[in-house]
Amino acid sequence: MLSEAPGEKKKLPLKRVAAVVAVGGAIGVAVVYGVGGRVALDAALQFKTAAVGWMAAAGPAVFFGAMAVLPAFGVPNSPFALTAGPVFGERLGLPVVAVLGMTALTLNLTLTYWVARRWLRPLCKRVLERFGYTLPAVATGDVTDLIVLIRVTPVLPFFAQNYLLGLADVPFVRYLLVSVAIQGSLNAGFILFGDALNKGHGKMALTAVLLIATLAVGTHLLRKRYGSKKAAAVAAGK
Repeated sequence: MLSEAPGEKKKLPLKRVAAVVAVGGAIGVAVVYGVGGRVALDAALQFKTAAVGWMAAAGPAVFFGAMAVLPAFGVPNSPFALTAGPVFGERLGLPVVAVLGMTALTLNLTLTYWVARRWLRPLCKRVLERFGYTLPAVATGDVTDLIVLIRVTPVLPFFAQNYLLGLADVPFVRYLLVSVAIQGSLNAGFILFGDALNKGHGKMALTAVLLIATLAVGTHLLRKRYGSKKAAAVAAGK
């Protein structure tokens, strides 16, 4: 919750923001309806396939470099992870591909964190102060809980999670360790699954699916645990 700063306060123009969002959503729906949802989806899939294919042909440096940078702009990480094994598994070996995938993920986590903390956070702070608010501070004892809770929240895209944690100004080392433990495991599962499907290895594909399913169940349990913990803390504070 935002805390109020001393001095004159101005109300956020929520009605105007809501109107802009509603108009933008209506335009988006109209475009998709006019073009055709299936056509738009097919075009997006073709673009993604062509882009990934081009990066694969350009070599592992370009591919894993793009895997490190493009998710910072909202591009999903999973297509890279699923494609890495089939494209580079034979050439580099699956262990090397997994290490490169983990390296790309770690670089992306680092990039988005520092962009949010060094550039976006001061900007948000100035904007909020204009309306009489300050950015909330995260208590030291709640840092790990916050990182885990954001990481296991399914509605938040990967890049949004990174930026939110950077904006929250959580300690970088703890942010990186927890994030790599959670996202890195999922990344490895997708790389293994993509390679197994490409080679037709049913047992390996099943192992990868079980790994991803186990991680999904684990994140669900973590989300319930931290949700219950937060509810208990709120009830205790009343």
